[in-house]
Amino acid sequence: MNTGRRSFLKASAAIGGGLMLRAVLPMPAAAADVPIGRLTAYIRIAPDGIVTIRSKNPEVGQGIQTMLPMLIADELDVPWSAVRIEQAPLDPAAFGQQFAGGSTATPLNYLPLRQAGAAGRAMLLRAAAESWGVAPDTCRTEAGVIYHDASNTSARYGDVAQRAATLPLPALDSLRLKEAKDFRIIGHPIPGVDVTKIVTGKKLYGIDIVLPDMLVAVFEKCPVFGGKLVSANIDAIKSMPGIRDAFIVRGNGGRDSQGVTDGVAILAKNWWLANRARQELRIVWDEGATAEQSSQGFAAQAAKLFDEPPTMWLRRDGDADVAMKSAAQVIEARYDYPFLPHIPLEPQNCTAHWQDGKVTLWAPTQNPAPGRSLVANALGIAETDVTVNMIRMGGGFGRRLRNDFMAEAAWISRQAGGVPVKLLWNRQDDIQHDFYRPAGFHALKGGLDKDGRLIALTDHFVSFSRDGKLADSAGLNEYEFPAALVDNLSYGLSMMDLGVPTGPLRAPRSNALSFVFQSFVDELAFKAHQDPLDFRLAVLGQPRVIRADPAKPNPRADFDTGRMRDVLLKVAEISNWADRAKLPPRSAKGIAFHFSHMGYFAEVVEVTVSKAGEITLDHVWAVGDVGSQIINPLNAVNQVQGAVLDGLGAALGQAITIERGRVVETNFHEVRPLRMDQVPPVEVVFLTTNHLPTGLGEPALPPVIPALCNAIFAATGKRLRSLPVDTTMLRI
Repeated sequence: MNTGRRSFLKASAAIGGGLMLRAVLPMPAAAADVPIGRLTAYIRIAPDGIVTIRSKNPEVGQGIQTMLPMLIADELDVPWSAVRIEQAPLDPAAFGQQFAGGSTATPLNYLPLRQAGAAGRAMLLRAAAESWGVAPDTCRTEAGVIYHDASNTSARYGDVAQRAATLPLPALDSLRLKEAKDFRIIGHPIPGVDVTKIVTGKKLYGIDIVLPDMLVAVFEKCPVFGGKLVSANIDAIKSMPGIRDAFIVRGNGGRDSQGVTDGVAILAKNWWLANRARQELRIVWDEGATAEQSSQGFAAQAAKLFDEPPTMWLRRDGDADVAMKSAAQVIEARYDYPFLPHIPLEPQNCTAHWQDGKVTLWAPTQNPAPGRSLVANALGIAETDVTVNMIRMGGGFGRRLRNDFMAEAAWISRQAGGVPVKLLWNRQDDIQHDFYRPAGFHALKGGLDKDGRLIALTDHFVSFSRDGKLADSAGLNEYEFPAALVDNLSYGLSMMDLGVPTGPLRAPRSNALSFVFQSFVDELAFKAHQDPLDFRLAVLGQPRVIRADPAKPNPRADFDTGRMRDVLLKVAEISNWADRAKLPPRSAKGIAFHFSHMGYFAEVVEVTVSKAGEITLDHVWAVGDVGSQIINPLNAVNQVQGAVLDGLGAALGQAITIERGRVVETNFHEVRPLRMDQVPPVEVVFLTTNHLPTGLGEPALPPVIPALCNAIFAATGKRLRSLPVDTTMLRI
């Protein structure tokens, strides 16, 4: 923590008495490469001792609404039973960045929010000490009570909170934070604050919003990305029973700007009526250039590009071509993976109310501040005239980092004359109008010496561009494993123009690249006649930190081989890897690891493959190193298990197919999430290490996909180089 920066705190008397504490604090140094905003936490202490803590970030199911207040409450030294949690409003001036993405909540908030809690505790101690005429350092706190043992005097926080609000605030460098052994909340399993509401079906999500006189809207967009509307049978739709309004929407920037696109909005008192009328729409579209694109065409283009050298080099170490010529074995393979949708269970929705030149939104968004800007631009108004209420989300996985649905709802509400409007997408909208995980194609070559040591590796990566630039989330970092671990290595890139919108999906880039590199490493281990675990340990080498940039540390890119070795060895231990040969025929285990979002994970998947090619997921073991402290163990295990199951579902049954510039798939029967009867036991272990705690939403997902594919190979002898898994290949 950079305590040299001047940080400040503000206190005031809360309405009804008590202390209101706002802490605007700097970021931890280890997260300094992440864009910085002022980080703010609110604490309100009522006279009765109830502590209300506002949780600053959106809740998307990752448990952040519980976890962030835990940091404050522990250092404030209050019992969790006395804590009440509120969702903070969108207010960057007070709270800094407020978003859910990139597994950043823990590294950005772990120290600052603990300091905020410690500052509040220091103020309360001083208030009590002054009222007793004693020195603050002769007092102590415990569970919301201040004690002066020498005089046998005590006071509850609520008794002194109003006085504390009048005191000057402590300097950050004067605060003494708890040692881990003294935590009473951090490190203990705490159920989510809204779990009871969820399981009892209480109205909680964006889809549940109801306002007086509200209308429900559906919005038909061009099935081809970037298409323009020519004409529509608006009058016929307006005449249908129960339809309050229908009109053409003209786009203001298209998909790349995430703004409003051309389409037709239909409004009714309920969604069923609006959606029924939508089925009668007759629209003529100008489909544009993207109508010429297809998944089949991309695959053909990639094959041609593989016959040529890469158009650019991302990394070139040593001389891979020369090393290949001297190798005892050269192994070549081509891998590919499809576009993927996000498929959150709650489809995109937003409620908007335009009044007097201003708009208020109730938005299940992961990224509310850019959403506010997007709405302001779409409507041509100032950002100060846009109010965003952050609503809990039924899943996001990166989709709700994009806010097109917010701009659409606001535009429709204004056009409808200012009535409140809830825009609700259906499942087909959600699948066919996404910002997809990009597809990709890789041509790999590996060289082994006579002892089976990896001496050379090359990858020609064919990806996508938009307007001449690499498409969103379609890249390959020059430090991607096994970069810097192989003497002779090259990563080359060629690109194909893409009209389909792309964006981050849980563990962006890593969710695809781990499949490619960890599967190919498994191929190399097999050709070297080595245990896949031993081969990986040999590639990692001795424990050391490999810096992406030798001139400066970068915790999101610097790779610690020792930490990865440790999680690999631990997962091998708990999965009984050494005895895997004792499994029945066509049952096997596969292993893989990956580093992403500052987290180190190694995983083992055990599968059984029937003679008909049916895959049974028997067991998954996951070991992670995300630093020195697991803040909420209950939620941490949930996050890892959820990431593992997401990855398995994607590998086994998910793909987006583009034909004539449009998405073919329409619903869950074609893009299949993992079913309950497919779910295996997922055993999770965390290693505690001396590093800043980091996030868990994403890093556990990437290695499970190659671990699954490697297990299938071990069980069947069939190497899977394309996703999703084609079970017809596995039949005998």
